[in-house]
Amino acid sequence: MDKLITGIHHVTALASDAQRNIEFYTGILGIRLVKKTVNFDAPEVYHFYYGDELGHPGTIITFFPYSGLIKGRHGTGFLNTTTFSVPYGSLGYWTERLKKYGIAFKDPQERFQNEVVVYLEDPDGLGLELVFNEGDLRTGFTYGSIPLEHSIRGFYNVEIWEEGFERTASLLTEQLDHVLIAERGNRFRFAAQNKAGNFIDILCSPDSLKGRGGSGTVHHIAFSTADAKSQLAVREKVVNRMLNPTPVLDRQYFQSIYFREPGGVLFEVATADQGFTKDEDKDHLGEALKLPPWFEKDRTNIESRVPRVDLQLKKYP
Repeated sequence: MDKLITGIHHVTALASDAQRNIEFYTGILGIRLVKKTVNFDAPEVYHFYYGDELGHPGTIITFFPYSGLIKGRHGTGFLNTTTFSVPYGSLGYWTERLKKYGIAFKDPQERFQNEVVVYLEDPDGLGLELVFNEGDLRTGFTYGSIPLEHSIRGFYNVEIWEEGFERTASLLTEQLDHVLIAERGNRFRFAAQNKAGNFIDILCSPDSLKGRGGSGTVHHIAFSTADAKSQLAVREKVVNRMLNPTPVLDRQYFQSIYFREPGGVLFEVATADQGFTKDEDKDHLGEALKLPPWFEKDRTNIESRVPRVDLQLKKYP
């Protein structure tokens, strides 16, 4: 039987400055801005989507940049670290690049077999890792001048901190088609598919403070499902778990449902059958401000309220 959930679709986080966000993710990390739109629930705020060349599920990190938003705090009940997959042999390239642009990072550490991890944070303090590994066959994308052989392939895993992992683990395995594939100390790794870009790590951290929302924190994680039919099947399973999912919502590039897992992290299930080329040619993704049809009548007002951003980044060779 085919799985209803196939892996990670995207991760959405909060930032405090739109231009600085673009410069870090496209300029320093070299991933592509595939869509520049607005937060459908707060249209005076941008919604940026970054990913590989076309923004495939499993590569997409998105941001709501609220100007001047206060800084949040990592802690339990939050997804605290989002990791990117890079080739095993690229460690030297990336540590030198981070040094070049003054990005602080922790010394490389081994985690699981054939997995070397470098922790860093974006300008808002969002927890990130570069995971140097073998066997990720996805094609990289370089938005700037990062050599293709060193480019980011997409996500590797995400890291959720919980006071106790059992209830969240049960949700993953019973309703969301994941299985436990590895564990080490207080880290438990789950996956819907046992390959890079799909790993969900739960850290059992009962002594950590509760997380607090704000810039530099993750708003939600979205899991990928094939289409509207499979999404409704997942929704029924979540309803039976008594987690009160939302109705299906139109997010223009996918359909979504949302619910909170037992530890407090906001989960989304998003469809994978639409994509970002529905309103822009693949060669020009992310260049224009794209609005859903129901916001077009307010375009002039919306454009006057969001800050201007420069996409021509010449200072990050």
